[in-house]
Amino acid sequence: MSANSSATSDSAPSHAFSSVFTLVSPHLAELDRFLHGQLDAFEPEIRAMADYCIDTSGKRIRPALVFFSGWRGPAVIVPDLVRIAAVVELVHLATLVHDDIMDGAEVRRNRRTAAREFGPTAAVLLGDALFAHALNLATQFPTTDVCSAVSESTRRVCAGEIVQTLRRGSTNVTRADYQRVIDLKTAELFRVSCRLGARYSGFSPEYADATSRFGRHLGIAYQIYDDLVDFFGEEKRIGKTLGTDLASGKLTLPLLVLMERLPAAARAELTAEILGQRPKQPALHLKQMDDCDVFGAVTEAVQAEIAAATGALRAWPDEAPTPLLLGLCDVLQAQVASLRPPFGRSA
Repeated sequence: MSANSSATSDSAPSHAFSSVFTLVSPHLAELDRFLHGQLDAFEPEIRAMADYCIDTSGKRIRPALVFFSGWRGPAVIVPDLVRIAAVVELVHLATLVHDDIMDGAEVRRNRRTAAREFGPTAAVLLGDALFAHALNLATQFPTTDVCSAVSESTRRVCAGEIVQTLRRGSTNVTRADYQRVIDLKTAELFRVSCRLGARYSGFSPEYADATSRFGRHLGIAYQIYDDLVDFFGEEKRIGKTLGTDLASGKLTLPLLVLMERLPAAARAELTAEILGQRPKQPALHLKQMDDCDVFGAVTEAVQAEIAAATGALRAWPDEAPTPLLLGLCDVLQAQVASLRPPFGRSA
């Protein structure tokens, strides 16, 4: 359940991240120490497996959102935010483990996925163990607020992935259906990361609401970008298996736009591929996407969500987290700009 996410977000050019994420590098280092300190809580037989998932190669977008939303200065590391960031990251890692199983992905973060390394059966249970430990950490706050928020978000993430899974191999998917799925499976963890970060750093409930809206729109934008990457990214540079959406019959926005713009005969052929009635032809569809300017249309959808995210914070220019959160929009802009359609059309 990526981000896809997941996702998503783990594939940005390193220079784009470094300019913004250097600010929270001490916070992320503290998070890594905390996460690796949790390994002893796992049974000895699975500690190495958990450690395999709790690596430091990912970009830690969701924990960064916790720290940015609760920003009080570079020298202020709030222990509650570190624990919240760990909870959110463990949930995200669990979704990646499960997502890679469902997608049949071989590579994640430039190495074998947990499913490939340990087998899909063990990987399912490993994801469950990561989920369970995340909720255990959430119960250690003095109130039930964090546990309630994270457990609800986890359910919504799972619901989004279930809906998407049930629709694989079907062309009965609208843009509204697609938006609903990514709102659940990806944007939800972005949203709760921002809300909890602001709230547990002492910002007003109104500002926490604003950061929550920001996180939701940023999460939708990241997932649309990630779905664009699946067709227009370079696997070696991105560091994960690409081309899984068409292969698994998953109708994401690039395919939905292509379906809308193809002539009737070509659309019927693509429909047959999605339904599993004829072999997939990814090279052909990349050429069709170029001819139909799918790249440009999907990029516009990303930009619309970035604009909505920016708008959510417009009334709060003087709060310390605001410029940092808006800097993440610049990071995403750089990610989109780093992609190029395979046949040279510019977005």
